[in-house]
Amino acid sequence: MNTFNVPKRTEVSTNNQAIFDNLEKAVGFVPNLFATYAHSENALSNYLALSNAKTSLSAKQKEVVNLAVSQVNDCVYCLSAHTAIGKMNGFTDEQILELRAGYASFDTKLDALARLARNITESRGATDSVVLENFFRAGWTKENLIDTIVLVGDKTISNYLHRTTQVPVDFPVAQPLELAQV
Repeated sequence: MNTFNVPKRTEVSTNNQAIFDNLEKAVGFVPNLFATYAHSENALSNYLALSNAKTSLSAKQKEVVNLAVSQVNDCVYCLSAHTAIGKMNGFTDEQILELRAGYASFDTKLDALARLARNITESRGATDSVVLENFFRAGWTKENLIDTIVLVGDKTISNYLHRTTQVPVDFPVAQPLELAQV
């Protein structure tokens, strides 16, 4: 039984109302998962600060990590949102499926990133030394590694929030990977 409602603008604090207004202007709507953060006075602003912080990863590279992590964590909300965002960043449907599975046959450097993100998430940070070595061999830096780990944490927060609250997905729903690959 879902006990978490998606709060409306009138049900959140003044600070969160201002964030809702900014999201409405920037995105065109307030995604349900972001609205759910607003049950807390501080969580929405804290999460958005982390999510929008400067990083050495490009928007496209961030989507590689977001898709791989969300698949490992089995978060249909984030898989749905990042499938849409991945397409906006130029990935094809087939490439998105590969990234969700934790690899990228179409790009050696992105492949190393996807494999690293999947491995860090699956191993809860006990990264396989071969995966890490391949990441560096593909041209990534220590800065990229640290930024990737921060992004894995960022995405895991949202994955866990949705898995716990089960608020409705307000993006086109991503199919389970097994069904999508058939």
